[in-house]
Amino acid sequence: MWGKILGFCFGFMFGKIFGAILGLYLGHLFDKSLKNNFDKAGGFSSLFSGDDVHERQALFFSSCFAVMGHIAKSNGRVSEIHIKAANLFMDEMGLKGEERREAQHAFQSGKESDFSLKETVHDFKERFAKRNDLIQLFLEIQIQMAFSDGVLAEQEKQLLAEVSKQLGISKTHFAFVLKRYQAEFNFRKQQQRFNQQQQSQGQSSSYREGSGHHVPPNNNMNRAQALALLGLNSDATQRDIKVAYRKLMSQHHPDKLVSQGLPKHMMELAVKKSQDIQAAYEYLKKSA
Repeated sequence: MWGKILGFCFGFMFGKIFGAILGLYLGHLFDKSLKNNFDKAGGFSSLFSGDDVHERQALFFSSCFAVMGHIAKSNGRVSEIHIKAANLFMDEMGLKGEERREAQHAFQSGKESDFSLKETVHDFKERFAKRNDLIQLFLEIQIQMAFSDGVLAEQEKQLLAEVSKQLGISKTHFAFVLKRYQAEFNFRKQQQRFNQQQQSQGQSSSYREGSGHHVPPNNNMNRAQALALLGLNSDATQRDIKVAYRKLMSQHHPDKLVSQGLPKHMMELAVKKSQDIQAAYEYLKKSA
C-alpha cells in the first residue's frame, strides 16, 4: 500500500498525471515484491515470539501422529507393519522418553472410536493457513503411513482423499501428490535393494557428492522413474525438469519448513525428500 501511495505522490510532483500513473504502477510492483519477501520470511509469524513457533510445532506433531493412527486403523485394525512403520518413523525423528510417549499417545488417540478426523484436520488447517508447503508435507506424511505396507488399500485411499479435502487441496493436486509419492516410494525401495546387494557382495556403494544419496554406479534408475519422482510425464522438456526440481526443492527446504512450524524432529523427513528430488534431477541432467 505505502509503495503505491509514495509512488503516486512522487510521480505527480515530477511528472504530473503521467508521472503519477507511472509512480502508482512502480509502487504496486514494489508492494508486491515486498509482500513476497515478507511471506518467504514467514509472514507475521516472524514477528511473534518463539513460543508461537513452538505451539505450531507441537500442533503439527500431535495432529500428524493422531491422523497417522487413524489411517493405520482404517482397515479395522492396526497391522504389525503399520506399528513398525510408526516406530521406525519415531526412530528416524530420534524420539525418546517423554517425546516418544507423546507421539505414541497421539497415535493411539487417532485409533479411538470417538476420534474426529474432520475436527483434527480442520484445526490443523486453521493454524497453518497459507502455509501450503507444510500443509502438503502433512498430507505426504499420511500417504507415507498408508504406503508403509507397500499397498494402498481402498479404505486408506478414501481417508487420504478426505484429509486432502479438509486441508483444502484439490482432487487434481491430491492425485499429483499421490502419484509422486508412489514414485518416491519405489525409488527408495530400489535404493534399499541396491544397498543390500552391495553389502551382500562385500562392495561399498558409491556416494554422490553433495546429494547425501548412495546412487548405483550404473544409474539404476530409468528416465520414467526419475520424471515421475519430479511429478512429470515422459514428454517433459529440460526446462520443465528444471522448473519442477526448483519448485519441489523449495517446498521441501528443511530450514524454511521448520521456521514455519515443522517440528525440528521431523526435519530429517524433509531432508530425505530433498535428497530423493536431488538424485532424480542429477540423473536426468546426466542422461539428457
